[in-house]
Amino acid sequence: MPPHVEPVASDPAQPDRSGVVVIGGGIIGVCTAYFLAAKGVPVTICEKGEIAAEQSSRNWGWCRKMGRDPREIPLAIEALRLWHDMNRAIGGETGFRRSGIVYLCKTRADVEKRESWLDLVARGHQLDSKLITRDQAARILPGLAGAWAGGLFTPSDGRAEPSVAAPAIAAAARRNGANIMTRCAVRGIETEAGRVSGVVTEHGRIACESVVLAGGIWSSLFCGNLDLHLPQLKVLSAVMRTAPLPAGPETSVGGPGFGVRKRLDGGYTVGNWSDNIAEIVPDSFRFGPEFRPLLKLHRDSIHVRLGRQFLREWRRPRRWALDEATPFEQTRIYDPAPRDDILHNAQDAVSRAFPVFHDMEVVETWGGAIDVTPDAVPVISGVDTIPGFFIATGFSGHGFGIAPGAGRLMAELVMGETPVVDPSPFRYNRFIDGSRPQPSPLA
Repeated sequence: MPPHVEPVASDPAQPDRSGVVVIGGGIIGVCTAYFLAAKGVPVTICEKGEIAAEQSSRNWGWCRKMGRDPREIPLAIEALRLWHDMNRAIGGETGFRRSGIVYLCKTRADVEKRESWLDLVARGHQLDSKLITRDQAARILPGLAGAWAGGLFTPSDGRAEPSVAAPAIAAAARRNGANIMTRCAVRGIETEAGRVSGVVTEHGRIACESVVLAGGIWSSLFCGNLDLHLPQLKVLSAVMRTAPLPAGPETSVGGPGFGVRKRLDGGYTVGNWSDNIAEIVPDSFRFGPEFRPLLKLHRDSIHVRLGRQFLREWRRPRRWALDEATPFEQTRIYDPAPRDDILHNAQDAVSRAFPVFHDMEVVETWGGAIDVTPDAVPVISGVDTIPGFFIATGFSGHGFGIAPGAGRLMAELVMGETPVVDPSPFRYNRFIDGSRPQPSPLA
């Protein structure tokens, strides 16, 4: 079953007009709306289901700079700066705590990979990441067992609570004047004189000057109805939550086969670092050549499978008129079942690394779907062919941690302001201008 998410009530009536409409009420959409509303911009969030009901509440909750793609580092730095002050800024609880993150290395080859990232990426940005020995790791992570070659540690990285963070930020956006419409799918956009003039939802039209598509795994389907090529696939993960577990690590930690984060209630979120599923669906063939380098790079951790989802998506409409019901109304919340074998492998791996987890009580499990681009770098960009239309999607498993920075950057792009970081690595056009973007081997 899906994790419990703090509910966010819908406004009673859809507005006739808004300066900006944000499509999607996940962490990226609500952060974008928050920063727009803080500028005094009239903004409306339209979410087909409920706020943060898909991947935004199903991720691990890590907020990190460590291990990021070099193209993302400046944005990750800004995101962590914002996370550190987020509870005060929004007047609510996101669960953010500066707890540090450790990547454990089993072999010398693992250490060398982390050392390459440290030398070629981290030091150029003056990050506080550092290599640590097995003994140093044991001091940071009491109860650590087994033989380890060392690790990579970033003390300033942190953790937050996915089930409360996006709802809390959405509530802050509402206090700043944002409208929030749930169970309100956007069917498409309208244009006038070549630029955005409004959106059509299942409840009617909203006139607006700009639209931000922050639809997660649904973004490519939405763009297809606009004749926009957005190569994006989804990767399925499995996660579990434990009951409170005394003597577990305060610092978030990942190693071969597992990743853990302490929760506000004293329990842990536990996932599998090494086992993720890329289901074969019709889009696998549409975008296959663009994704080959990424699948090759991560062939040990992303496993391709064929199942019933292929037929489900084969039958799904890819085109619709604005007066027709859409796939977004047919699937309010995508809720994939978690794979038991993936969860069992994670439980075994974390119990070997931390014997205290032998006694863990699993109280909840869920599946998630990560929106992935061919280079594993998000799109945070305007679309040149449709002035006033912007896309923020494809965060490739990094969206929760990077969301405050991404939301600020998207708001600045919409408003035509000087962006907080160079937005060129995130431009949409890289997928249509012959650039052939590639994943980084350092991430």
